[in-house]
Amino acid sequence: MSQQHSNQPRTEPTLGPKPLVKRMTFENVREAAYVAPAPPAVRYLPWLLLLLILSLVLAAYQESRNHYYQSTFWHWYANKLTYKVQQGAASQITFPATGPFDQRFGYSQLANWSNTLPGAGFAISQQSQFSDSLQRYTGYGFTPPYQEKSSAGLSITGCQLQPLYSTQAPAMQYDHLYNVAPLIIQSLLFVEDRSLLSPQHIKANPVLNLPRLAAAIWSQLQRAVGIPAAAAGGSTLATQMEKYRHSPQGLTSDIVEKFRQIVSASVKAYQQGVDTGQSRQTIVLNYLNTVPLAATASYGEVNGMGEGLYAWFGADPVQVNQLLRQNAPYSDAQGLALKQVMALIIAQRRPSYYLVQGRADLEQLSNSHLNVMQQQGIIPAALAKKAMQQPLRFNGKAAPAAVLGEDFKAVTMVRTRLSHLLGQSLYQLDRLDLSSQTTLHNQLQRDVSRHLRQITSVSGAEQAGLFADKLLQPGQQSKVKYSFTLYQRTANSNKVRVQTDNTTQPFDLNDSSKLELGSTAKLRVLVSYLEIIAELHRLYAEEDADSLQFLAIAAEDNLTSWSVSYLTANPGVRLDTMLQAALNRQYSADPKESFYTGGGLHTFNNFRKEDNVMTPTIAEALQQSINLPFVRLLQDMVNYSIYHGENSSYQLLADDTNPRRDQYLRRFADKEGSTFIRRFWQKYKDKTPEQRLQLYIASSKQTPERLAVAYLSIQPNSTPAQFTELMQQQFTGREADNQDWLKLYKKYQPDAFNLTDRAYLSRSHPLELWLLSYLNTSTAATLQSAIADSSDIRQNVYQWLFKTRFRSARDNRIRNMLEIEAFWDLHQRWQRLGYPFDYLVPSLATALGSSGDRPAALAELIGIIINDGKRLPSIRIDQLTFASNTPYQTHFVRQASPAVQVLDPEVATAVRNALQHVVTAGTGRRLTSTYHIAEFIIGGKTGTGDNRLVQLNAKGQQISSKALNRTATFAFYLGQQHFGVLTAYIPDADAGQYRFTSALPLQVMNSMAPILQPYLQQAQWCD
Repeated sequence: MSQQHSNQPRTEPTLGPKPLVKRMTFENVREAAYVAPAPPAVRYLPWLLLLLILSLVLAAYQESRNHYYQSTFWHWYANKLTYKVQQGAASQITFPATGPFDQRFGYSQLANWSNTLPGAGFAISQQSQFSDSLQRYTGYGFTPPYQEKSSAGLSITGCQLQPLYSTQAPAMQYDHLYNVAPLIIQSLLFVEDRSLLSPQHIKANPVLNLPRLAAAIWSQLQRAVGIPAAAAGGSTLATQMEKYRHSPQGLTSDIVEKFRQIVSASVKAYQQGVDTGQSRQTIVLNYLNTVPLAATASYGEVNGMGEGLYAWFGADPVQVNQLLRQNAPYSDAQGLALKQVMALIIAQRRPSYYLVQGRADLEQLSNSHLNVMQQQGIIPAALAKKAMQQPLRFNGKAAPAAVLGEDFKAVTMVRTRLSHLLGQSLYQLDRLDLSSQTTLHNQLQRDVSRHLRQITSVSGAEQAGLFADKLLQPGQQSKVKYSFTLYQRTANSNKVRVQTDNTTQPFDLNDSSKLELGSTAKLRVLVSYLEIIAELHRLYAEEDADSLQFLAIAAEDNLTSWSVSYLTANPGVRLDTMLQAALNRQYSADPKESFYTGGGLHTFNNFRKEDNVMTPTIAEALQQSINLPFVRLLQDMVNYSIYHGENSSYQLLADDTNPRRDQYLRRFADKEGSTFIRRFWQKYKDKTPEQRLQLYIASSKQTPERLAVAYLSIQPNSTPAQFTELMQQQFTGREADNQDWLKLYKKYQPDAFNLTDRAYLSRSHPLELWLLSYLNTSTAATLQSAIADSSDIRQNVYQWLFKTRFRSARDNRIRNMLEIEAFWDLHQRWQRLGYPFDYLVPSLATALGSSGDRPAALAELIGIIINDGKRLPSIRIDQLTFASNTPYQTHFVRQASPAVQVLDPEVATAVRNALQHVVTAGTGRRLTSTYHIAEFIIGGKTGTGDNRLVQLNAKGQQISSKALNRTATFAFYLGQQHFGVLTAYIPDADAGQYRFTSALPLQVMNSMAPILQPYLQQAQWCD
């Protein structure tokens, strides 16, 4: 220690040192206060996350047990998605665009039909209106929640709402789940969803199977990153149904579509309440009834377990269900039934493969599933063994034919019209969710149909009084075909109450035939004749007698000449009086005169020889149905069309010295030629070359020479083989060999004659030949292009009339063409009154029915006559209801159409009175005693058509006569409200053995009096 002190330097004290205090210095330093270190931060986030996860797990666990939250949410949301049916068209509605069931039931086409049906006379009277929530919901692509139909089909009722026809597709269905054999349900749930019908969780969502969904998602993730993994299906029965019902093409295209399926199915599952027990049972039942199972050629589309058993295996689904309800001992039949059910349950995964190409794989999979079900105790071992021993045999059956019953003709008519109206085939039509109400009176339709069938038997015909002179002979009654149509006139339409015939074919004689109805054509001639008289009355009735004397009237224009003379003698006469005078004009019935018509000389005969010496009035000729007066009357009408007026075409063209000739000719050629191009265009538009040729051939009487010229003009590049084939087809009964046809082929080559000569030789209008050839070479032609390209042709067509060397030949050619034009004018008159065909044969034989007619069109003319000249639409379908009890419900009703005045009321009255005399004093008097009802005025027109192929020699003598068919018709009105037509028809060569006349339909009408009279007296049977 001393050593330590000795080492320090020593400071000696000195005298007078500074004070010590001055020698020391101090610094004012204050140390900082002690601050304790901050405690470490507490990490709440992991704990919160853990707590959240635990809460979610706990909530998921609780939700998986009681399903409270999702059941409450889905049910709440479903209650917002509402709709209601309201009057008129909806302002908020969304129709599904795709989806197999939406297309099959017609829901996806309702938007289109809502636009097209108004054009056919229908209007929306009621339609579903979506709520705002449902409109937004469907806008996202979800399907509306409602109790979807497992099947739908066409339903037809009569005017009294009695059922007429009904279909259901899918056809074979289980009506309730408790009627399904438990083994079928167990097999389905084993394959698809084993816990679906578990009663433990009454609020469970049947749409989501979380383990399966998780497995499906995991497999998709593995495959997305390139890890091989089997694709696991996450769909439940509910989402599968949503897919094959409403997804495009019945497929899940992407995850968005899967999301739509899950949401839509979940909303539907909870729509009725939070308890999904009933929804789950409905899902199982609907799946069994609707699951798609491909299609077979004989059955068509197959949907549902019942149809699958029948269409693929030929098994009766009812019997299969009964077999699977039976207990031990088990039979081979029970085993086969279980095997077939299991095969269909498995096949739904890939039905087009397993049920067609992959049947061996289907057999193996069915056995493996049955083996596992046996091991798990779901099915008895003995039954499983029996099932695995049975091979699958595909002995499918064709779809059962629809039972049409006694109303076969009515059903066929309505279905055919609906098919055209909606643009659907009959197969598609029967699968629409559609109810249709017709105007037909079920009971009356059934009674008349039954009666027409009964009179084809010996006893029925004898009881009806059909065996007599000018009627039938015993043994002939079975081959006669009868058709009958009855209309009721209402304020806005003519409603068909009966439309039937006694044929067993779907062809409709009333609406689809073209028949030569004989003297009924006289009715059309009479109406057009009185129309002309009414035109002349309007034209000249207000002129004074002095002015009328100076009118230049062609000598051939007899109708104008008579009208002017009558008006001169009777100034201020009323139209109805003049029409009655016109009916009293007389015409000779002499058959000895020849008539130049249709390009040649023709003669006509009366039905009765005693009429030959008569000169009856037109009214008398109508009553007794005398032919020659109407031939002469039609000749006067043709002359009126040709010669009437100071500026008539004939006068200007025939006068070579007329100073306006050249100017008029050019104007005439351009104007009239354009008119005929338009007419011929309307005749041939929208038809194939073959259809155009056949229509041309049917338009006029053909000979080999005429057809040869026309065909080679239309098809100038045709080969000799093609020409020979056509001629042989058209003249099958003619004795001619190939050399004869080849001579015609060489003789009438197009370059040998100009267009006008070819038209003359073929008795055709030159512009018709030109247009047919033009359409064959210009496939994309339009009417405007045809008119433009025919400019030079039109001028040339009319120039040849003035270059013919001999005046008589020129006059004949003029007469031919002007007669054709006159019949075009007559055709327009007839079409305005409902004539159904596109042309008239340009011959005076049209007065006797050679241009043909249709019973329904003839009845329409009678309707115009009894309605004072007003044309009302003929109605057969009154109402259409689509998608009843669905969000797409739409109800169409027939709109009230205003009547169109197509005939002067005075003309209609005059014709109606003339028809009344046909029944009281003419050919229809057979009805007078039977239908003698004080308040009913009866009238009508009879007609007999004997269609024959007659061969003449060079001298005009008949060589042979072959009967093609025979018809007898009565077009009638019964009172002021009812009218129709009855036709008897023999369709084949046997017609030559029949001699019946129009007395036959009259006698059939008599036999139907006990059926018709109660209805006529109580017309309120239908609203």
